This record gives sequence, structure tokens and C-alpha cells, in this order.
Amino acid sequence: MTRKRLTTAALLAALVLIFGMSLAFGSQHTSTATPFGGTDSVATAAIQQSDPDYVPWFQPWFNPGSAEVESGLFALQAGLGGTVLGFAVGALWGRRHPAPARTGD
Repeated sequence: MTRKRLTTAALLAALVLIFGMSLAFGSQHTSTATPFGGTDSVATAAIQQSDPDYVPWFQPWFNPGSAEVESGLFALQAGLGGTVLGFAVGALWGRRHPAPARTGD
């Protein structure tokens, strides 16, 4: 096995290990009522518990009408981010591996 393949395999194993550990240990710290509640609600609850008189600095300027709209906007944001990331990776790959020059047909 070459050094490059060994490095790639080690990085992939580390990535799988990190995700596996975060899923295993992260599920222990969430409530069963909202297993995918997110950090915003946990942070808000922690702040209210430690300082009940806390006043937020600002309010959100947009609140989606329902959880479905919020989920749809999140999916749209993720899709756009994935598209931009894919374009950037493709452009960088294209710089490193240029297409062969075409001759006249």
C-alpha cells in the first residue's frame, strides 16, 4: 500500500470515528422529547436557568410560520451551500487537472 493510500485510509477512519463518537456521546446529552432540538433551545434554557432576568440583545427579524417552512428553508440553505462547495471543489480540481487541448474537428 502506498503512503498516499495509507494516509487517505487513516483520514477516512478518523472521520468515521469522529462522527460515530459524536452520535454516540451526543445522544446522551439530549432530551428524549426533542432529540434533534439544536443548540439554540439548549442555550436559551441554560441562560434562563442561570439568569432569569436576562434580556436578549436583539430579536429575530424573521420567524417562519411553521416548522415545515423552517425545515424547508434549512434544506434550501444546505442545498445552496452544497452547490457552492461542490463548485469550489470542482474548480480547484479543474485547475490541478486541466482538460487536454482539443484539436480542430
